Amino acid sequence: MSLLTIKDIHKAYGGLEVLKGVSFSLEQGETKVIIGPSGTGKSTLLRCINRLSPPDAGEVWLDGEEVTAPKAHINALRAEMGFVFQSFNLFSHLTALRNVRIGPIKVKGMNKDAATKLAMEELERVGLSDKANAYPAQLSGGQKQRVSIARALAMSPKLILFDEPTSALDPELIGEVLTVMINLAKEGMTMLVVTHEMGFARSVADEIIFMENGVIVEQGSPGQMFAHPQHKRTGEFLHKINELYGEAE
Repeated sequence: MSLLTIKDIHKAYGGLEVLKGVSFSLEQGETKVIIGPSGTGKSTLLRCINRLSPPDAGEVWLDGEEVTAPKAHINALRAEMGFVFQSFNLFSHLTALRNVRIGPIKVKGMNKDAATKLAMEELERVGLSDKANAYPAQLSGGQKQRVSIARALAMSPKLILFDEPTSALDPELIGEVLTVMINLAKEGMTMLVVTHEMGFARSVADEIIFMENGVIVEQGSPGQMFAHPQHKRTGEFLHKINELYGEAE
């Protein structure tokens, strides 16, 4: 059984059909990267997976439990799916340590001392133990995003969803976030990543999914997708994105 299974997900906002039947699965320890033009439903798909935006039709299954079931314990299921947003979503009035610590205390009922120890371990993991007492306003964009990743890791999730985690960063800060993500992939963290970083996709992804107009156009290994795309549109998009963003890490 796959860790995450997406079955025929549909989502519309008013008369605009954003997702038109998306299906795929994610195995434990796998990294899948979703690419595609802006407005094609990639971020909406991630939000449907953890029901921040409930899908109109279709099913999402996490480790044998249906996330989309009417009586699903959604808060418990969300706690097993980390979510890293492009805009960081940190609490501005809390230090880095307290941002990371709050989930284990509030959601998992962990005592303060144990949660503090865990939070420090996760900040160390992302290279920010020296910034534990800094507030978000005192951190660079890359540091904020690494705190966001530490916050997700502190919940011991079964997988992490990344929604364009580097798109809000200055170019010189992107590498520090991608390095953390590459290390997580090497450690076996299950990840579903929406990104334009083709170097990351090429080096880390087990599979790349190309979406356009609310459907999956093509999916395959990085080697196949970059060297021998099956669809003309996939090749056009990859050529354009490499021109815009480059292929380097």
